[in-house]
Amino acid sequence: MVDKETRLIKKIKKGNHQAFKKLYDRFADYSLRTAFAITKNQSDASDIVQETFIRVYRNIDSYDMSRSFKAWFYQILINETRRYMKKKTKQARSIESDQLLDFLHQQTEEAYHFDDLYLAMDKLEENHRTVIILKYLNGFTEKDIAEVLELNVNTVKSRLFKARK
Repeated sequence: MVDKETRLIKKIKKGNHQAFKKLYDRFADYSLRTAFAITKNQSDASDIVQETFIRVYRNIDSYDMSRSFKAWFYQILINETRRYMKKKTKQARSIESDQLLDFLHQQTEEAYHFDDLYLAMDKLEENHRTVIILKYLNGFTEKDIAEVLELNVNTVKSRLFKARK
């Protein structure tokens, strides 16, 4: 996967639009679910994912090929989510847990594994919810999460521990 990803990134850096479409196809669903899990709003999540891919496209030349692309991509996604949430008005829109679960089931058949997790995540603070999403929804290691969020690995472990309580 890493070799395919490296070849894909090199093609994108050379301006290959078809390669960027493949990258989009590879990351769009998970990034949408990640943004939705954080924002709890499908429209906001779609906007965030769109902005994320625009930023990735514009900044692909600054991507360091020695780093994990997935970590770099999700760092942009998380930063874009935070930026978007700050811009939003203070009036937070919430979505019922049943609606959240319905959306997740539409997105993927494997979502049923995450039902209890999403219900519990509603009660978490954003910094705890983000590490849980990256760990359990996206399968990131603590080291990858630390890289994405620009945190110490021990801080990530601590947040995971507190979030699991």
